[in-house]
Amino acid sequence: MRYLLLIFIAMPIIEMWLLITVGREIGAWSTIGLVLLTAAVGFTLLRQQGFATLFRARQKMDAGELPAIEMVEAIILAVCGALLVTPGFVTDVVGFMGLVPGFRRLIVTGMVSKMEVVDYRSQQTQYRNVPPSSHSQASEQGSETLEGEYWCETGQENGQENNQENNVKNKEKKDP
Repeated sequence: MRYLLLIFIAMPIIEMWLLITVGREIGAWSTIGLVLLTAAVGFTLLRQQGFATLFRARQKMDAGELPAIEMVEAIILAVCGALLVTPGFVTDVVGFMGLVPGFRRLIVTGMVSKMEVVDYRSQQTQYRNVPPSSHSQASEQGSETLEGEYWCETGQENGQENNQENNVKNKEKKDP
């Protein structure tokens, strides 16, 4: 995270320098056309792979499985899509790298291996790459986390209105 500010400062400078250099070599209109072409090709690939990822996630949800890999892939595809729409050649290269399925799968596998997956239906936590001795102490003490909903029925407001209506009805019955 320390380098994030440096990236945000250096990246536009590098992109401008590269655009000017390429523009000087092949011409300004050709450079603009190339930037637009990479954005269009990237958008087409992003759309295709995004729908494929969405379809795989839907299949896993229908099978009752957690689509963790597909969710991480969707995040990577969204970031790569933003990079492809950003004008510049360096951002296009990074964006296209994320659209290569093998490279994206490598990144996703690394990210998912560091995740903690919780299955709320069975109230069990599945840890990955964490030694069993470091699991939470709450499970060893026998405490449970319960999931539920609640609502508050005060009855005051409705009760007062109902009492006023009943009083009016009772008066009408008494007064013929």
